[in-house]
Amino acid sequence: MTKAVKNVEFKARAAEQPFTYPLKREFVEPDWRRLPGYKDVTKEQWESAVWQRRSTVKNLKELKAAFGGFLKDDLLESLEKDQKDIATMSILVPPQMLNTMNEKDLWSDPVRRYMLPAFKDRHPVWPSHPLASRDSLHEAEMWAAEGLTHRYPTKVLAELLSTCPQYCGHCTRMDLVGNDTAQVKKFGFATPQKERLEKMLEYLRKTPQVRDVVVSGGDIANLPIAQLEAFVDALLEIPNIRDIRLATKGLIAIPQHFLQEDVQRGLGRLFKKAFDRGVDIAVHTHINHANQVTPLVGKAVKRLHELGARDVRNQGVLMRGINATQKDLLELCFMMVDHAKIMPYYFYMCDIIPSAEHWRVPIHDAQKLQHDIMGYLPGFATPRLVCDVPFVGKRWVQQVKHYDLENGISYWTKNYRTSIEADSPEALTKLYEYYDPVDTLPPAGQEYWRKRKAEEAAAAKPA
Repeated sequence: MTKAVKNVEFKARAAEQPFTYPLKREFVEPDWRRLPGYKDVTKEQWESAVWQRRSTVKNLKELKAAFGGFLKDDLLESLEKDQKDIATMSILVPPQMLNTMNEKDLWSDPVRRYMLPAFKDRHPVWPSHPLASRDSLHEAEMWAAEGLTHRYPTKVLAELLSTCPQYCGHCTRMDLVGNDTAQVKKFGFATPQKERLEKMLEYLRKTPQVRDVVVSGGDIANLPIAQLEAFVDALLEIPNIRDIRLATKGLIAIPQHFLQEDVQRGLGRLFKKAFDRGVDIAVHTHINHANQVTPLVGKAVKRLHELGARDVRNQGVLMRGINATQKDLLELCFMMVDHAKIMPYYFYMCDIIPSAEHWRVPIHDAQKLQHDIMGYLPGFATPRLVCDVPFVGKRWVQQVKHYDLENGISYWTKNYRTSIEADSPEALTKLYEYYDPVDTLPPAGQEYWRKRKAEEAAAAKPA
């Protein structure tokens, strides 16, 4: 029999921390009627996916109608100049997302800053990295069929369509997704959709190495549920497919879509069939700021869980001015875990695409941020900060092999061959490069890139 220890002074207590929990932020749906364009919108209309889609803002005139006098002339002019001179994505924002913005300070609002970029947001000298490219991850080079990227040994990405319910300025697939802008003519798919999807399935049926399919786009929320169900149902008939991930920012942009009865019936049938066959279907979404986590999002996620989704996980993007601080990132993660039941999963470094330089974060800042968020969340809910290295794939930011801090060049290794390096003897031994944003470098590093940019420009001129 053990004896109680007497006269022990217990010293542990809740100490003051750099980040304070519980959160002071409330979990409420912002009142859309405060916005001039929605002052007469009923609750029934607001919660209708049909109304949200019909009312989605597609141009600056509609944006002005929504915000009224809250959208000041200087911001409107800067938005217009951005669309004319530099934007890679056209305007497309549902009312649900506009309602998460702070109408009293739109210039500083984090959701506005990445969904509706203004010209003055961009870096005046380095709006793009000198080595930025439209398809910075070379996904199209790794297509096994049009829209089916086979990069990892056991995983593929299936891009079913090229539209979304909203367009974000940092979109990694800006070369393919959305409407043309003044500066960017989109590539688009050449093959009719039905034929494309069948060719994807044909490849997967004959490739037993693949066990995991990310079903994406664009966004599956823009695909009629009957078409989505047919494609995923066909995946479930392929014996080697064990994991299916449905990727949708629509869960945040227009949660009303997932509260529609026909969508729930279709997803419910898929989740049940997957469970019966021992296959996991998870939903992956994309939230970048705590302001976007509202009760309607939580309601939609709850229904997905009730219908049988294996999990709902978040894959955000790490961006300066939006979420790249300890406070912003932890607040977002706690809002997801505590209220919406969404699992923080990854935060990616913003890819090296055109017009994204002001959002991107240097590797060393991401490494520090990973350090700073450890210990607050449960281990299973602590997101990994990852760099999607061209020709390599996802790597934790601490996995960098060598790092030239002055010139902002990090070097990475890989442990598998991509489909375009199948016969390369150097694939597993060479170093692959990733580049920090130039404006974050010391003066010598910025001078290095100025010279390199000038040299490449001279070399590109015809003789």
